[in-house]
Parts: sequence; C-alpha cells; structure tokens
Amino acid sequence: MKWRSLEESGPNLDIRSLREIFAERKELIAKYVPAETQAIYARAIADLKQNRIAGGALRVAAKAPSFELKDHNGKLISSGCLLSKGRVVICFFRGRWCPFCVGQLEAMNLILPQIQQAGASLVAISPQTVQQSFFMADQHKLGFPLLSDAGNQVARQFGLVYRVPEYQQAVFRQAFINLPFVNGDDSWELPIAATYILECDRTVVYTAADEDYGNRPEPMDILQTLFRTATPVCRSEGQK
Repeated sequence: MKWRSLEESGPNLDIRSLREIFAERKELIAKYVPAETQAIYARAIADLKQNRIAGGALRVAAKAPSFELKDHNGKLISSGCLLSKGRVVICFFRGRWCPFCVGQLEAMNLILPQIQQAGASLVAISPQTVQQSFFMADQHKLGFPLLSDAGNQVARQFGLVYRVPEYQQAVFRQAFINLPFVNGDDSWELPIAATYILECDRTVVYTAADEDYGNRPEPMDILQTLFRTATPVCRSEGQK
C-alpha cells in the first residue's frame, strides 16, 4: 500500500484535522489489511496499554534530559543550542514506514511558520538511521530536523521505549518493515508516539503520549499551548 503525502492527496487535505486524516488511513487499513493482521496490531496496542507504557513517560513540570543527536543531514544538534533560542516542540515517532508518523509530521510541517512565530523550534526524534531520516525529510519535504536517536537512548530517558513483541515482529517482516535495517540495530525497540513542549530551562510544559500510534495531538493544540504558555524568562533567554 502506498501512503500518499499531503501534497499528493489533493488540494483540500492540508486543511483537515489530523483526526480526519488518520480516520481516512484507518479506513484504508480496514479495507486492505487482512483481518488477522489487524488483530495482531490491536493486540500489541492492548498489551502496551495494559503495561501502562505511557504512564511512565516524562510528565509536565519534569526536567527533560539534555541530548545531542545527528539530524537527517548528519549535523549534530544539541538540545542546549535549541533551547538557547526559545522553546522546543519534540515529536517522538516510530519511523518513515509508519503512515501515522508520516501524517503527523506532514501536518506539523504545515504549521512550522506559526511555531517559529511563537518563538519556538520543532524537531522530530526516531530510532531510524540518519540515512532513513534523510529519505523521509526529502520525500515529504519536511522543513525541520529529523533527529536519529540510535538505540532509543533519548526516548528511553523520556520513558517511551518498548520492545516489539515477537508475535508482531513476524507481521512486520511480512509487510517488509525491516526494523533492524531501518534502525541499524536488532533490538526491535521503538518509542511510543509522544509530543513534548520544553521551556528554555528544559521544563516540560506540555506532553501527549499514547500507546496507540493512531492517536496524536492536533497541531492546533500545540500552537495554542505555545501561545498560551509563553513566558518572559523564555523569551529573554531566546534573545541572547
């Protein structure tokens, strides 16, 4: 199945809510993906929810860890450098093979000018290799850094990491999702989908983490939070 980009899908798609975009993709999955395969994915999500993975994610008011990761061009990007200029929006995603990750990042890309207008920057973090991130940024014309979190080291500090169960690994292989190749290791570990907003001092002011990869925050909710939570301290630090 070919997952269309926003640009390919038609002139009116980019104004729809992320919820509507995801609903369309779920309809395609229900139509074309075998029922037994859908059942395995549903089981995996149910197991993650039972284990309360999202409950262990970094929460509002916590201090986020510092990090330094390579972007899709191989350039080192540090959280300290980003935060010295203003607040940072971080989207943790599974990889370029995930249609819901693609949908979210394309939708976030559309509001990038408004994010920057709010005095913030946007980055997305996944365990995929730098090369895979380059392919994704190029294919979907993304205007923000895609950071390669080898071994999920940063995602682990945010409390987001889980191991794909063996019964689901078989389905991934059947769908030609070669996770060891895409991520450059054989751990079969991924982060759950999560979006954060960090204050300039690394304080978490917004978090949305969900074991169900089909649930992501609306981009407009992110923008509203950015404009609502602007602080003089962050603005002054960003002007240094």
